[in-house]
Amino acid sequence: MPALAEIAPLVRATREWFDGRGYPAGTTHEEIPLESRIVALCDAFHTMTLARPYRTTRTTNEAMAQIVAGSGTQFDPELVTAFTAMLGYRGRIAQSA
Repeated sequence: MPALAEIAPLVRATREWFDGRGYPAGTTHEEIPLESRIVALCDAFHTMTLARPYRTTRTTNEAMAQIVAGSGTQFDPELVTAFTAMLGYRGRIAQSA
């Protein structure tokens, strides 16, 4: 769809990991567009807390703990800090690699 061509690279990059282990391009850190890093973080939280027929739903605290565990590897640590603060999560924030 030509009208969506401008956002296609942002959507494509939502599966990249902050440490480069994601896909499809294996990009890292700020090479991943900020918008993609934000969407990836929010999507992961939403997916974990959404009921699925093939697994149990995680609580908000369980999902937040998983997000924190992925800080610096899967997720941008600065975004994790902002996200957890925004939601009032009091768990331990992992140090970035």
